[in-house]
Formats: sequence, structure tokens, C-alpha cells
Amino acid sequence: MAKTLGILGGLGPMAGAYFYQLVTALTAADCDQDHLRVVLTGFADTPDRTAYILDPTRPDPTPQMIEAAQTLEKMGAQILAMPCNTAHYFYDAVANSVRVPMLNIIEETLRLLCEKGAKKIGLLATAGTIFAGTYPMRAEKYGLVCEVPTAAEQTVVNEIIYGQIKQGKTPDIARFEKVANSLFARGCTHLVLGCTELSLLGQTFHLDERYVDSLYALARATVLACGATLRT
Repeated sequence: MAKTLGILGGLGPMAGAYFYQLVTALTAADCDQDHLRVVLTGFADTPDRTAYILDPTRPDPTPQMIEAAQTLEKMGAQILAMPCNTAHYFYDAVANSVRVPMLNIIEETLRLLCEKGAKKIGLLATAGTIFAGTYPMRAEKYGLVCEVPTAAEQTVVNEIIYGQIKQGKTPDIARFEKVANSLFARGCTHLVLGCTELSLLGQTFHLDERYVDSLYALARATVLACGATLRT
């Protein structure tokens, strides 16, 4: 029997909803009852993760993320997934607060990149994820080199995430592609959509196979970890 999945949603809300959609779409099922049993929290009032990483005097999101994880465990979740890259700065604290396993979006994304034959990757993410260095630190053990945007390029990425996608506005795809092309020009074979808000770009715009969506990587690994079969 497949394991019950617990999703720490709300980080942000649209990304959590899209992750649930991806898990459903990736599960091989002929009827409703073939899908995973899922419990989901949506603690959208969790303090901003990037704000705290860049300035520890700001409100700490850790207690609410721990509360969400423990709530899911009490509701019967047997495996947890946290569809937010920046929140993985706090991964150890959250994972260690429960007795059930929690998947790691960064590890799953890097594994998928290796499967695709990536060598040098470019990271498109929040300023908090860039500052935390979570991707470059883990990439090394996979034999991957991780390139990040310049300061000016990161300002553009931040604006697309916080000033457009999180506000429900249409993202400026031309500015996004300018940053992406700069990373490709610096030798990146693949680019990571390392913010789950950026994952939403794939719903509206065509992004070719050089882009690897961290939310897709986590959803794919989640279906398998729960004991279900991937849809082909």
C-alpha cells in the first residue's frame, strides 16, 4: 500500500498547490482511488524565509515550519515534502522535529540533473537560496559546478519572483531569458528553476529541456518514495 504524503504548503501558496498538481499528474492512476493519500498544510503566514536568511533579526520561520511538519505527522503522513527551495536552509531543524522521513528538494534536483548528463549548472533562485549556498555546497558531491547570477542579474530574478509571480502578475519572460542566456553563455549546460515560484513559469511559457524544474524533481521523487508508479 502506498504511503501517505504530507505536503508543507503555503511557502508560497501557489507553489504548494502546483506541487500537489504535479504529484497527481505524475502518478499512474486509472481512478481516484489509485492516487496518493495526501494531507497538506498551508501556513501562508510563515515568515519570509529569504528575509530571515539575509537578516536574522527578522521573524524566524522555523517554528511555524516545524509546527506544519508535526501537524502533518499527527494527521498520518508517512513521508513529508516541502515544496520551497529557500525553506531548505532550515531543512535539518524541520526534518529532525518529526519521526517520518522528509525528502530534500535540492538533493532530488541534483540527482535529476546528473541523470540528464549535466556538468555545469546555473541557479535561478531567491536571494536567500543564493546567499545560503545550499545548491553549490551539495552540487560538489555530485560532480557538478554551480554558477549563480551576477548581482545585477539577481536583482532581476528577485523582481520576477517577488514583484511579479508572488503578486499574481505576468512575469517578464524577456528579462528572465536575458539572465538565463547569460548563464548559458558562461558555459552552463542546464539551468535550475531553484525557486518554486519560478516553477510556475512552465505553466505559461515554453522552457526547453535545458531547464530543470526543482518542483518537478521533488514531485517525481515523491511519487516513487510513496510507493506509487510514475505515469509514462
